[in-house]
Amino acid sequence: MQKSENEEEQAVAAVKEDLPSNHFTDTDLQNEWQKFLEGLQQKDIIIYNAVSSFRLQKKGEDTVEVTYPSDSAKSEFEKIRSDFFNHFMHKVNHFNIITEYKNDISLKKEIITKRKIFDKFAEINPVLRDLDDLFKFDFN
Repeated sequence: MQKSENEEEQAVAAVKEDLPSNHFTDTDLQNEWQKFLEGLQQKDIIIYNAVSSFRLQKKGEDTVEVTYPSDSAKSEFEKIRSDFFNHFMHKVNHFNIITEYKNDISLKKEIITKRKIFDKFAEINPVLRDLDDLFKFDFN
């Protein structure tokens, strides 16, 4: 049983070495990512909204760094990761791409409502809270 497992591992390693690894640029990666996002926007808007803020960057010859804003967005990316990278690998003829993940909360998009804007200004000028209590402002 151990011999068969070792033979399978060697066969997988041999196949991986035989695959082409042509050069690709960061521009190629960015262009294909934008095209993929445009197609995804048409097919599944929910996943598009989750992954549109991701940043893909070429780090080494075989390494692509994926910067994501949150773990939930990363889980949505995992659903489409194989679709994107399979297409990209065939497009640039480079089949040994390794993905690395990096969390960056500054990419997180926050929806700013009128209530949040009011609260921000109310921190600066507390009299606005009194006016809100008096006039019952509607921020919908």
